[in-house]
Amino acid sequence: MKSLDDLKKIRDAAQSKVQMRGKNEGIRVLVGMATCGISAGARPVMNKFVEKIAEYNLDKITVTPVGCIGECAIEPIVEILQGENRTTYCRVDVEATERIIKEHLIGGKVVSDYVIGKYRL
Repeated sequence: MKSLDDLKKIRDAAQSKVQMRGKNEGIRVLVGMATCGISAGARPVMNKFVEKIAEYNLDKITVTPVGCIGECAIEPIVEILQGENRTTYCRVDVEATERIIKEHLIGGKVVSDYVIGKYRL
């Protein structure tokens, strides 16, 4: 296991490679980081997106923390914006983040297990 300082260095290096806010070109990953999202576990989800997108050198993808998305009961929520297409994932954890990156962002296939329509509010 790495020390907290080592993990912070990895996170900082990854964040420097991923444009957190910027032009709306390419794919945008929005992570709900309001109080409800953070308390539901959005912070490690956000960090995993930043880390893995940098690791895979996905330069055209931006990760942006956003405020309340409006569905506290199904947080953490992540939205993927690709041009006119919007995919909203809910109850995203670190393992789901890995799948979303590999299957959706790299492979182009929506991970239906976490799509918002699957869950009843």
